[in-house]
Amino acid sequence: MSTHSAAVTLGADPLTIADVVNVARADARVEISVAGLVRVAASRQVVEELANDSRPHYGISTGFGALAKVQIPVAKRQQLQRSLIRSHAAGTGAEVEREVVRALMLLRLNTLASGRTGVRPIVVETYAAILNAGITPVVHEYGSLGCSGDLSPLAHCALTLMGEGKVRVSRDPHTAPIAAAEALAAAGIEPLVLAEKEGLALINGTDGMLGMLCLALHDLSSLLVTADIAAAASVEALTGTDAVFAADLQELRPHPGQGRAAANMLRVLEGSTLVQRPTEGEFTRVQDAYSLRCSPQVHGAARDTAEHAARVASIELRSAIDNPLVLSDGRVESNGNFHGAPVAYVLDFLAIAVADVASISERRTDRFLDVARNHGLPPFLAADAGLDSGLMIAQYTAAGIVSELKRLAVPASVDSIPSSAMQEDHVSMGWHAARKLRRGIDGLSRVLGIELLASTRALDFRAAAEGSGEPAAVTRAIHSLFRSEISAPDTDSFLSPTIESAYNFVASGSVRVTAEQVTGRQFA
Repeated sequence: MSTHSAAVTLGADPLTIADVVNVARADARVEISVAGLVRVAASRQVVEELANDSRPHYGISTGFGALAKVQIPVAKRQQLQRSLIRSHAAGTGAEVEREVVRALMLLRLNTLASGRTGVRPIVVETYAAILNAGITPVVHEYGSLGCSGDLSPLAHCALTLMGEGKVRVSRDPHTAPIAAAEALAAAGIEPLVLAEKEGLALINGTDGMLGMLCLALHDLSSLLVTADIAAAASVEALTGTDAVFAADLQELRPHPGQGRAAANMLRVLEGSTLVQRPTEGEFTRVQDAYSLRCSPQVHGAARDTAEHAARVASIELRSAIDNPLVLSDGRVESNGNFHGAPVAYVLDFLAIAVADVASISERRTDRFLDVARNHGLPPFLAADAGLDSGLMIAQYTAAGIVSELKRLAVPASVDSIPSSAMQEDHVSMGWHAARKLRRGIDGLSRVLGIELLASTRALDFRAAAEGSGEPAAVTRAIHSLFRSEISAPDTDSFLSPTIESAYNFVASGSVRVTAEQVTGRQFA
């Protein structure tokens, strides 16, 4: 996305998930409110007074972590901050995506602008300038334990403020990184020499895991609707029944997500004559398999889990995460707010939900390929079964992804490896929970794409069968969307690009948008 969204102002109203997405993906400009800068200056004055105190104050005149008992002389405190950032920028492995780095930078800046961290206003203004200039520090996948915040990822970002390390200045991931000093000079930004407390304030936050949670929730809000659409399309193309989605049945078990999912499926199937409906004097199918009949229950539970995760995210977005924190009465107090457990738990909950939604989708896909269960469709949806394999291996691909998603659903937050000489003896692993959720969401998008590939292909065979009935307006439109890039089944062709096109229709939101255009209403 290259269009810049409206500016996001920090230090005033709480951030929203949409704000995070707009800065991370749409390069929305970030501004700092006047009130925020006033609070920042006031908290800095408190820190400077404590810096001259003869008593030790953590992060101001002492070392860090297990070295907090070491008193640092005034003359060496700038070196203390430099050493903190350099030593904590210890990431390794694959480079983290640009949108993730921008999200975590925004969230760290949000805490800095709260006036609770004790940094100078120039630190806040410089951080915002770097973000607005499109300078993205190189951050690596491994390094965070999710306690004392996402230390290593944030330290790589803090290096950039000091004019050190590597950054990217292009959205193109194939462009080579350049030196941070070069990028700052080109943007007219002066590198900072960090003062007391500032190094700690720049790295002591749960911003990486929270940023990835916000991006995931944004994506899931569309993907779960797409899952409803895909499930309904499968019910129709398998000539199932929509009677089980009736509102009065859902009200007997009134989970809000379940009701919304069932309503979405009914809306998709409106007007279809392919689905089985009770007709007096005629035998119709009594029950469909669980993967069809219970789709609202599974999708709904995933929705309700996402709603809980969104509530956690909204609290985190209005929180100040640092240690120590400067309180409004001038006290500077140590705390445990940097612990990532609240975020880590919901990241893991979402990974479980994502795996299950993908699992039930793959089961629906599998039904299309088996002549014992697909109600009159050819084996494997092949145009010439035997000569052709149809979508046989597409289902293998979906099954392989689902197997991986089940592995990724194993919670990261139940693990803990003590660090810092047992000072940090219980950590959240929230960063790792977030990384695997990102992979999970990508996998879910691919599995749903394969399901829709199967249902749209099945509609071609239904259309060729005399007297089979007519699909709903929504499923006809989605069929047309797929046929705009994917040919109707004739004979086997190179399947990988076809699967990629189906994935893109899902991941881009095109499936959802198409359905909403037909109905004239947004899906919940």
